[in-house]
Amino acid sequence: MTEQSKIPLPGEPAAPPASRTPSSVERAIAGFDLSRLGGIASPLPPEAQRRVVMREVTIEPAHAPVPGPEAAPAPLAAAAAATPAPAPAPVAAPQPAITARSVRFGEARHPVDRANLRQSGLIVPEGSVTGLLEEFRIVKRQLLLHSAQMRATLGAAAQRVLVCSPLPGEGKTYCATNLALAIAAEKESEVVLVDADFAKPSVLSALGLPGGPGLMDALSDPAVDVAECVIGTDVPGLWVLPAGNATTSDTEYLASSRTRAVLDRLTEGAPQRMVIFDSPPALAASPAAELAKYVGQALVVCRADRTGQSSLEDAIALLSGCPNIQLLLNAVQFSPSGRRFGSYYGYTG
Repeated sequence: MTEQSKIPLPGEPAAPPASRTPSSVERAIAGFDLSRLGGIASPLPPEAQRRVVMREVTIEPAHAPVPGPEAAPAPLAAAAAATPAPAPAPVAAPQPAITARSVRFGEARHPVDRANLRQSGLIVPEGSVTGLLEEFRIVKRQLLLHSAQMRATLGAAAQRVLVCSPLPGEGKTYCATNLALAIAAEKESEVVLVDADFAKPSVLSALGLPGGPGLMDALSDPAVDVAECVIGTDVPGLWVLPAGNATTSDTEYLASSRTRAVLDRLTEGAPQRMVIFDSPPALAASPAAELAKYVGQALVVCRADRTGQSSLEDAIALLSGCPNIQLLLNAVQFSPSGRRFGSYYGYTG
């Protein structure tokens, strides 16, 4: 076999031609003149290798996972940011609460005849505390309490009280006037005393006030405002509504649909105002039974030495239109225990 020699590596000195036999590769190069092609390629020198920058290529999987909702594409986010936000809807300004305006009565104030009150045995405003005043303080406290409790269900009717008696002469006007004077002394309440005894009015004469149009005029004539008929007094918190001109149809006017509107007008916008009606006797005239339908309470005055049980029962039956009927015993001259209510203020021992 032909002796083969090792191909020298680049940088190694070639063996002298005489010391060895040319290899077949060398003979092929020489025979085909392959030397003109630049010889066999050799690796780059170390300096050139350092100038080669290897670039790392990351191959992504064929099916990339779908990004979650929090990873929104950047172009969409940019588009959303570029879209102007809708203008907020205009908010309506809060409207103030609408409250009923309090009805205003006349500015004139008429003096109450204190001397006549004292002579008639009635409560005298700004006077000393008496047993009579204490008794009506207890009565008014019960009426005011019941009025507050019934206001949610009865409305304005809870502010109206009918003072009546079975028969004449049992003290209904006396009790109605004293009750009105006692309520007028309240610090946060006022009262309208209505003379509803159309046949025999007596409230104005008891207080010493002038006459004028009143309740019956407002009921019979729609052009008359009942608020303009109310008379002011020099007693703080006390107003008086006269009976008005007498008619032969007082009961029919009271039974009309206008009555409720007229009576509501007296307490319009004034929840602290009470209305006291001095009505005719229940068994002597019919207006008391009609008025009982428009009030929250009825106070039936019984005279201790005169009112009979049968007449009292008949009167209560006629006033059954009122949801709350109470009895007031008047003209009591004795006490089984000897107690005299209200005497503490006159006690000096």
